[in-house]
Amino acid sequence: MADPKLIYSGKSKNVYHLTEGPYAGKYRLVFKDDATGYIENGKAVFDPGYDTVVGEIPGKGAIACRFATYFFKLLKEKGVPSHYIDTIKDNEMVVEPAIPLNMAVESPEFPGSAPLLNLEFTWRNNATGSFWRRYPFVRPCKNIHKVVEAWTKGDTDILITMEALEETGAMNSDEITQSIALVKRIAEIVSQEFTSKNLHVIDGKFELGRLKYGDGKIVIIDEISPDVLRVCRGYSPDPEGNCKLYGQCAVTNYSDGKRTIKNRNQIPAADFVDIFL
Repeated sequence: MADPKLIYSGKSKNVYHLTEGPYAGKYRLVFKDDATGYIENGKAVFDPGYDTVVGEIPGKGAIACRFATYFFKLLKEKGVPSHYIDTIKDNEMVVEPAIPLNMAVESPEFPGSAPLLNLEFTWRNNATGSFWRRYPFVRPCKNIHKVVEAWTKGDTDILITMEALEETGAMNSDEITQSIALVKRIAEIVSQEFTSKNLHVIDGKFELGRLKYGDGKIVIIDEISPDVLRVCRGYSPDPEGNCKLYGQCAVTNYSDGKRTIKNRNQIPAADFVDIFL
């Protein structure tokens, strides 16, 4: 039987409504051990850049929660608002109820119509992953200055242009401008924190929304965890910020009409989590 307090079940966490205790009316996030990635030669390869759950990593939920706590507290120190309130267990935190950026379906009478439930914003310091697969004319690992893209979340995340967001009425021009600026500001804070540990963030993704009982201002919600960041070691930028080691790091392939790219210097979450926690 489904838990009546369950609001949302996602790939990396469940969201519950708290109805009693000191945090009554708030939301409880429970981080899962499920991990995304891809299957290679019959084996699961864990990679946060993919959106398919391919297995579990024991203890991953607790690590993600502690990591998110670290960065939400850092954002608070920097004056960046979020939905974070408190961490109550190894893999659980309490947050303000928030409404993801969304849009109701306009014509539900048409079969196949569906609402926009929430948006996710990716940001990229370097050209790799799905960005390079979509734009293979770009040199792998090129500095792309935290370029921001929006995605509709679901079983498969789908890229949506900023112009499409505005023309469909999902967001207005000011909201788009504010969201891009917010994502870039947080990305810079996160990137600098990793740089201070001699690590480099390749790319990441954030979810934005509005606090249910706030002033309507767009803030970061959901999480900042190893689930939403790709990190490498040994980043060596030239004067333009392009990594000089791209020839040794990037491994690409084109087979059966599909492009792939891997980064030899990308490190698993466990390697950078220990540095912060």
